[in-house]
Amino acid sequence: MKTRLVPFVLLAALCLVTAARAAAPQGGPRFLGPKPPEKVKRVVTLAPSLTETVLALGAGSTLVGVSRFDEAKEVAGLRRVGGFVDPSVEAIIGLRPDLLLVQPSPGNQRPVEKLAELGVPVLLLPLHTVADTLAALRAVGKALGKDKEAETLVQRIESTRARIREAAKGLKPPRVLFAYGFEPLVVAGPGSFADELMRDAGALNVAADAGSEYPVYSVEHAVMAAPDVVVDAADVDVGKDKLTAILSRSRWVEVPSLALLQPGPSLGRGLEELFQLLHPSAKPGTGTVR
Repeated sequence: MKTRLVPFVLLAALCLVTAARAAAPQGGPRFLGPKPPEKVKRVVTLAPSLTETVLALGAGSTLVGVSRFDEAKEVAGLRRVGGFVDPSVEAIIGLRPDLLLVQPSPGNQRPVEKLAELGVPVLLLPLHTVADTLAALRAVGKALGKDKEAETLVQRIESTRARIREAAKGLKPPRVLFAYGFEPLVVAGPGSFADELMRDAGALNVAADAGSEYPVYSVEHAVMAAPDVVVDAADVDVGKDKLTAILSRSRWVEVPSLALLQPGPSLGRGLEELFQLLHPSAKPGTGTVR
């Protein structure tokens, strides 16, 4: 039985984000409420990927509160302030944060706006795309006085993406179905985070013709798409056996870590893992077959 709780929560969040994107114009990182102090000493995060960002920037000592879904050992002893869509206003206010980092969604809009009204500096960080993720790294770095560290992370990710794209050249593009859940079948559609990474890794997303980034995909569509590879990024296995039997000619693989599922500083590592899953006989960085 799988125990990856965080991806399941992020799947729900991504579905909410998809609805938000359809209803509101897009924008980059932005502040709500008062401006944070020049020297930020107390930070609360509402998503594991944002906690990971603070840690990767070398600012872990500023963290005073995280979401209930954070599993990093570095924050094991910190106060939990609720979840992605149900943050506790009281718990966050009690921690007196200099800065609250939030991935915005319709589910958390009301409590986050309330916190800003109550005087908490909030930095909203959309994380829909790879470009959003890089912008978020830079924005958090600037807010925490870690601009150089943020730019180093961004350049490392961009370098990895360029290397993986080069490695994929000349390799046969596998047809891939990237599944977040099986009952119902929820997949990575066009414009999703995973869709971008699949293209970087030289794959063809068989759900590229779906109507949204994270659609519920019919089993009939999956059969007609005839994927070479099915990437299992689901939190639980409910419904998997039935689909495995139906797509018995596909090669099934599971994501080895959260790096491919959390839009944050581990993006490069996640892309490398995806490349190895899709091209197991290729050497990353060369594109040659072993």
